[in-house]
Amino acid sequence: MDGIINVYKPVGMTSHDVVNRVRRIAGTKKVGHTGTLDPDAEGVLPICINRGTKVADMLTFSDKRYTATFKLGLTTDTLDISGNILTKSDVNVTSEEIECTVKSFTGEIEQVPPMYSAIKIGGKKLCDLARKGIEVERKARTITVYSIDILDISGGEFTIDVHCSKGTYIRTLGHDIGQKLGCGATMIKLIRTQSSVFTMENSVKLDDLTSENFSNYMVSPDSLFDYEKLTVEGEILKKVLNGNAVKLNNLTDGQMYKVYDDKGTFLCISRAEDGELKVEKMFFVGD
Repeated sequence: MDGIINVYKPVGMTSHDVVNRVRRIAGTKKVGHTGTLDPDAEGVLPICINRGTKVADMLTFSDKRYTATFKLGLTTDTLDISGNILTKSDVNVTSEEIECTVKSFTGEIEQVPPMYSAIKIGGKKLCDLARKGIEVERKARTITVYSIDILDISGGEFTIDVHCSKGTYIRTLGHDIGQKLGCGATMIKLIRTQSSVFTMENSVKLDDLTSENFSNYMVSPDSLFDYEKLTVEGEILKKVLNGNAVKLNNLTDGQMYKVYDDKGTFLCISRAEDGELKVEKMFFVGD
């Protein structure tokens, strides 16, 4: 029982709430999520189970896609509608100005993480400091917005579809757009539509998961990697399982491989380098 379930997180639950629910359903403690979604947000939250947790870091650091709606003329301390209102402003911008400003945030940009976030500075979470009324200086981080498209502009609000790199705060993105427009903006809705290969379309609602059917939604870790398959056996298999590099013919330097034993058990992801196959990440755990 090892793999990943693409859960659709509902509004009103923390990501940890979802993990706890899946633990009870699956009857196992080794469960983790792959990137926090705030309680007010909904959408794709891949949940890793047992050996599937070995891909958690890869999924956490993968690209994401979101649909987000922002209200113009309003700012809050949390950068979303759940926070305390800081400013209200008249909105005197055209649809063309909004679209042009939104598009200007495409590519590599600098973004300052919000105070209401789980980032730690000096061993303390920013959100814990923010709740005490303490604001500290945060360094800007480089993130990448691969694409950003406007889906709707109406009623003093705009909705965007964003494909971005890890570490991107959509609340901050909307806030920065609002600042550039000169009227401010606050996020009022957020849906994560994709995380790595997991999409809304192949997700399962949390309420639909049961102890009887959850294995039907499990995706095996090796299915996430679009690499060539290699099978090893005998002495080479023993060396691979010990994490040692092995000499193999017909390897392509720099290429990644999915490595299996002669029984079809997925062992590891390895990289070819100088005619040797070197383990990048081991998934097999001996009985």
